[in-house]
Amino acid sequence: MEKHVPYYMAYPMPLQFDDERIEKRDLEYLKSMYPSTAKIILPYVEEECEKMEYEGSMIYDEYPDRLQIRLLCGKIYDKVKDLPVVRDKMTEETEGMAQAFKERKKRDGHLWDLVEVLVFQELFRKRCAKRKCRRRYF
Repeated sequence: MEKHVPYYMAYPMPLQFDDERIEKRDLEYLKSMYPSTAKIILPYVEEECEKMEYEGSMIYDEYPDRLQIRLLCGKIYDKVKDLPVVRDKMTEETEGMAQAFKERKKRDGHLWDLVEVLVFQELFRKRCAKRKCRRRYF
């Protein structure tokens, strides 16, 4: 006699997609625990990275160009540096340093570092998603 396979054993594919759902939920939870300044800056980072998401983009190069990434960070920094909420979050000491840096046409170190870290994290996430997508269909 023929042995019947239970439905859940015959179609195990939904379990593969469950991992992606868990990863996405985990990422959203961790993003909710970001400091308030990072939460404010993150939409600007995601928006600029979305613009860079096309076939042949430098973000998908094996070794992305450091200068191009710094230019991308510069665009984001210029958008967020004068937001009132971001300026209010900076301490007086940092604000004094920012004023001195501005006079020398340099950037505020802490805010610039935060923007860079968020950009690197977003680029890593996009690169991983593209690799997983490519692996699934080929």
